[in-house]
Formats: sequence, C-alpha cells, structure tokens
Amino acid sequence: VVSTQGCKRLQKEKEEMCASFEEAVTSLKGQHEEELVQLENRYRPRSQKLGSAPDSRVQPSPLLCVRLKSFYQREWDKVHQIYQEEADKCCTMMEEQVERLRKQQQAERDQQEAVQTQRMEALKLHYESCIRELKRSHEKDLDNLEKSLKQTETSLSNKILPLSTENEALHKKLKEEEENSKHMPTEKTLDSHVLYLEQELESLKAVLEIRNNQLHHKGNKLMEMDKLMEANIKLEESLKRVQQENEDYKARMDKYAALSKQLSSEQAVLQQSLQKESKVNKRLSMENEELLWKLQNCDLLLSPTSPFNSPRNSAAFPTAAPLSPR
Repeated sequence: VVSTQGCKRLQKEKEEMCASFEEAVTSLKGQHEEELVQLENRYRPRSQKLGSAPDSRVQPSPLLCVRLKSFYQREWDKVHQIYQEEADKCCTMMEEQVERLRKQQQAERDQQEAVQTQRMEALKLHYESCIRELKRSHEKDLDNLEKSLKQTETSLSNKILPLSTENEALHKKLKEEEENSKHMPTEKTLDSHVLYLEQELESLKAVLEIRNNQLHHKGNKLMEMDKLMEANIKLEESLKRVQQENEDYKARMDKYAALSKQLSSEQAVLQQSLQKESKVNKRLSMENEELLWKLQNCDLLLSPTSPFNSPRNSAAFPTAAPLSPR
C-alpha cells in the first residue's frame, strides 16, 4: 500500500513537472513568434506601414533570419535539454524511491513472516498443551463414568434380585393364604384369616409401592446414565474433530519445516559457492602479488644502476633465481 501511494505521488509530480515544462516551452514559442513579428515590422518599409503598395525588393536580411533561427534553436535546445535532465532526474528519483519502498516492504514482509512464525509456534505449543489437557480430562471423565456405571449396575442388580425374590415369595404366600382361607370350615376362623390376610395384603401393597418407587428411582438413574453416555459420545466426536484439526496443523507445520529445510540447503549451497569464490579470489590475489614481486625483482636485476648488474659484483656473486616471498 505504501509503495503504491509513493508511485502514484511520484507519477503525479512527474505529470505536474511535464505540464509546467510544456507551458514554459509554449510561452517561449509564443515569445519567439512575437519577437519575429516585431522584427519583421521593424524592418518593413515605411511606405508599407503607411498603407502604400509593398515593395517586393525590400526584405529582411537572410543573415539576420539565420542568426535569429540559430539563436532560438539554441534556446530551444537548452530548454529541451533542461527539461530532459529534469525528467531524467525525476525518473531516477522515482526509481530510487520505488526501490527504497520495495526494500522497506520486503523488510516488513520478512518481519511479519518472522512474527507469524513465532505466533504459529506459540499457537502450536498452546494447542498441543490444550489437546493433551483435554485428552487427559476426557480420559479421566470417561474412566469415572465407566466406574460409576459399573457400580450403579452392580448395586441395582444386587437390589433388584432380592426384591424380585421377595415379591415372588409374597405372591406365593398370598396364594397359600387364599387357598387356606378356602378350606377354613368356620366363620370365626374365616374372619380371623380374612383380617390377617387383609393386614398382610396392606403390608404387601405398602412393600410393593416402596419397591416400585425404588425401581422408578433406579430407572431414572439409568436414564441419567444414558444421557451421560450420549454426552460421552459427543465428547469423543469432539475429540476426534480436535485430533483431525491437530493432524491438519501438523501437516502444515511439516510443510513449513520442509520449506525451511529447503531454504537452509539453498543457503548452504550459496555459502559453499561463496567460500569457493573467496578461495579463488584469494589464490588469484596471491598469484598477482607473486607476479608483481617477480616483476619488480626482474626490473631491479635488469636496471643498469643496480649493484647486482656491475661486472665486479656479477663476478663476485653467482646469479640465482629470485626467491618467492612465500
């Protein structure tokens, strides 16, 4: 956005400068034409100014016209050169500003990428810790639910079994009492048995009502356990979804890691090539120094003023090849 605005501003300044130069050139052209008209009027004969017939023999000097044309041509060339220099300067300035804005944008992009990478790393760590925490919590809740479900089933089974046995025993006892009451011969015994049976029946009804309430309560508990199981299933689905998202994030991080590895390998290759070029440059520099040293020694040996070139010294000392500084 900043580079686009800077380019637009530079383009606008360039257009304004071009318009001002065009106006200046137009004004110079008008001034040039006015001066030409004035010169023609100045060298026009007096009789033609007074309205007499013009004399075709009196004309402006060709040398003057040539000088004027050359003068205005030089002025035009100067103005055009100034305009071209200003235009080139504006283009250079615009290119420099665009390059500076591009570098600034690249630096900001690199900084944002670094910040984004740090944020991704932080989010990844936070996400992994949250996933581990949720997984531990889910496993703990699941274990607790399974334990409570098993305990509830066991307790309900233990309670339902004696209740069923007691209910069957009461039904059998009631049938036996009814059969015994049928075989009683006297009204007194019948009344006593009827009273006893009514009492037993009332007690049995109370016991059955209590047992039914208990069974209803256990049924409610079982319904609650079903709801808990449904909630557990939903939690498992959410865990699967979160695990899938975690896999997606891992895939993206692997992709970023592969890209980073590729960039690192390219950087290593560039570093190796740079080291090779540095070694080659160093070797060439050393060879250049050695050649310069040899050249200097050769010049000293070949110079007539050198002490090693005198006959006496040449006879005293044998010639030997120059030693390398290395």
